[in-house]
This record gives sequence, C-alpha cells and structure tokens, in this order.
Amino acid sequence: MSKVRAKKQLGQHFLINLAVAQNTVDAFGKQGNFKKALEIGPGMGVLTEELKKRDDLDFKVIDIDQESIAYLAQHGVVENSQLIHGDFLKMDLKELFGDEPYGIIGNFPYNISTQILFKLYDSRNQALELVGMFQKEVAERVVSPPGSKVYGITSVLLQAYYDVEYLFTVDEHDFDPPPKVKSAVIRLKRNQTKELDCDPKKFKQIVKMAFNQRRKTLRNGLKALINQKPEVKSNPIFDERAEQLSVQEFVGIVKMLSA
Repeated sequence: MSKVRAKKQLGQHFLINLAVAQNTVDAFGKQGNFKKALEIGPGMGVLTEELKKRDDLDFKVIDIDQESIAYLAQHGVVENSQLIHGDFLKMDLKELFGDEPYGIIGNFPYNISTQILFKLYDSRNQALELVGMFQKEVAERVVSPPGSKVYGITSVLLQAYYDVEYLFTVDEHDFDPPPKVKSAVIRLKRNQTKELDCDPKKFKQIVKMAFNQRRKTLRNGLKALINQKPEVKSNPIFDERAEQLSVQEFVGIVKMLSA
C-alpha cells in the first residue's frame, strides 16, 4: 500500500515533521523505570520509526484501523509480533503486560483522547508514564492549575497521581492533511502518591459532580451530598467553585462527605 493510498484510506491527519516525532520519543521513558511500552494509533509509523531506535524499550503498537496495521506489516515497520489490531479502550492491559510497569505513547486520535486519559487514570498503578499528542485545548486542560478557566475533571483526577508537563506546541502544518486546530505534546509521570487519603471511587464521583455544574458553588453542585451531612454545611469551602480547588482540597471534601 502506498503512502498516498494509505492516507486516503485511513482518513487521518498524519504527522510529517520528523523533528516532532524525535522530540516526542526523546521525552519518553527516560527515567528507566519501565521497559514495556505501547504506542496507540501508529498510523504510518512516524513515531514507531523513532521508537525502533530505543534499545531500552520493548514496545508494541495498537490500532483499531486494519489499514494501518496492514501498512505497517507490508512495509516492515515493525515485526508482526509487535502489531495489535484492536481497540485500546476495550483492551485488557493486564492481559498484555501482566503485572509489569509500562508506558504509553502516541499521536492520539482526538475523538477518543479524553477516554484514553480516563483509561490511564484507571491503570495508574502500572502505567507509569504517558507522552502523547493531543488537541491543544485538551493538553492545556490536563496541565492547568487550580483557578484556570480550563481546569477540570481530567486536571484533578490525573494530577492526583501524575506530575504533568506541557512539552511543546505542534503546528497544523506539521500534519498532512493539516487539521483545523493546533496540537500539543504533554508528559504525565506517575508521582509518589500510591493512594489518596480517601476513597478513590468517591473522589472520582465527587470531582465529576462538582465540575458538571462548574458555574455553581460547591454548596449547590454537591447539594445532595451536603444535605446528608448537616454538620459540614457551614464549612466555607462549599462557597468555592470546583475550578478553584486543589487536589488536596477535593480529598478533604471527600473525607468530610464520607465520614
């Protein structure tokens, strides 16, 4: 399959700036705390070619698109044993990696990028690092601090367990065909927090509830839960909005409402 034909069939935006691919892979796995890795959405293998140069990584690639897998196989970009035709979102990562730690890298399909981040969160005990390209506004949301207008659910959940870093912006013209939006590469490294000082399921639930009504104060957004705990109603933290709270303040709220 030719590259021109592959582009038409895959219907994706393909990275053509090799320096961007090199910088993305160079930012990945440098701490050496994992050897296994998975690339999501390899397309025609621009990132994959850079990953091949890394002797320290034992990696596989996964793509839901059979045409991409066929292209990589026909052109010998990677060994057939490294190719997985499947849906990352439905994949059992335990089945792939067992109990070993691993990292995730990719030029992620923008329509599922947030779902990929939620899966990273659910896999946080083994997924030690993610380096990936996202739509710029999604990347900014992940790394934004409390008080920012784009600080949201993914910001809080991921920053609870990962150190997040905005690495660089990627221009539209670094792709073929160019998308209508800018992109950005970010890095998430697992931090030292093994477990939060609260119920993690309640934490996720309350963070989502708070941001689902982000224009309201927590007193209104979490009203149903606060009403069950009359003794906490007077706490001034409930006069804040979700976007103003740090991870630790959310932990405190979860403990108050769960006690």
